[in-house]
Amino acid sequence: MITALVRWVKAVGYLLTGQLDSARRTLDTNPHVMRAKYDEVIKDKTDRIHQYKQAVAGLIAQQENKIAKLKTLTAETNKLEDLKSGALAKAKQKVNELQAQGKSQEDIKANEEYMKCLAAFNDFSSTLTEKQARIDELESDIKGYGDKIKDHKIQLQHLVREIETLKAEAADAVAEIITAKQEKDIADAFSGIAEDGTEKELQRMRELRQEVKAEARISREMAGTDTRAQEAEFMEYARTSVSNNEFDALVGLASQTDSSVKEKTEKISDKKSSLPE
Repeated sequence: MITALVRWVKAVGYLLTGQLDSARRTLDTNPHVMRAKYDEVIKDKTDRIHQYKQAVAGLIAQQENKIAKLKTLTAETNKLEDLKSGALAKAKQKVNELQAQGKSQEDIKANEEYMKCLAAFNDFSSTLTEKQARIDELESDIKGYGDKIKDHKIQLQHLVREIETLKAEAADAVAEIITAKQEKDIADAFSGIAEDGTEKELQRMRELRQEVKAEARISREMAGTDTRAQEAEFMEYARTSVSNNEFDALVGLASQTDSSVKEKTEKISDKKSSLPE
């Protein structure tokens, strides 16, 4: 019992699924529905491209920020190079002065101004090394961003071309569906498969005419109007025919007369001759 019920439920489910699939296929092959579905896909892809562009724009913004930092660091390193060169030049000048005074190497190194130039030179050199390392890092990042942005731009171009292809495909698909439906309708009409509403209406009107005529004939037969009409027609024809023939015979225009006319004429003559003078 339970097994049979389960099978029945499954059968109903299969039936409903089949009906839904058939209905969905009918809807999907509708040109307007197909166009709407293509428009939906194109809109979805366009939205994704827009998001993709925003992400690429973010990468470009980061690259530009690093480029700006690189420019600043480059300007700072150039300045440090100048300061380093200035400290070295001043130290050399002081060494030359002290050497001219006959100072020993120890005295020169112990000179306060010399020591200031040496400290400045070392500080500039250390800072310059740090900034140069930072510059190298920025240049590597900028190159990496450039490669990524280049790849993303190529991908974006591919996606844009894909959308253009989809638009053309949508137009072709709708045109093909419409053409196919028209061809199917024409073929079905020729083969007698299609149900032509116009032909049905004409057939219905023809049948209705026959029915009305039949009803009128039955009504006439039931009322006896047909018989009376025929009798009246026959009587009128006989009266007219006899009257015309008699008239032709009396005036002598008829070469031959019917026997009935002759008899009537003879009877008329006999009656006249038997009248008293």
